[in-house]
Amino acid sequence: MERLNNKTNNKKKEMIEALKKSLGVVTNACNKVGINRSTHYDWLKDDEWYKAECLDIEDIAIDFVESKLHQSINNGSDTAIIFYLKTKAKKRGYIERQELDHTTKGEAIKQVFKIGDHTIEL
Repeated sequence: MERLNNKTNNKKKEMIEALKKSLGVVTNACNKVGINRSTHYDWLKDDEWYKAECLDIEDIAIDFVESKLHQSINNGSDTAIIFYLKTKAKKRGYIERQELDHTTKGEAIKQVFKIGDHTIEL
């Protein structure tokens, strides 16, 4: 039993390394290590250490993609610049807002409320 656990633990460590190299792409990592995807997901469900290690890899992948975004910004990509401003600079006014016109043919919409004998028109 001890030998099985050591073999499994070694496979888990190999899988963690493969996931790091593939930036979290499960299929690529599983193929490299020689395990089924279902094994990986079983480990995620049953092993808190393994799960925590995998979650850390997600952060590594996000860091990598953020570095690519910054490279695109440095290269003058308008799309990357706009995306960055919309997501990171909202407090400075870089946000899209949808404006709704609550009028009909230029006239304000009237709301009428009846409460008992009273009528309120807004």
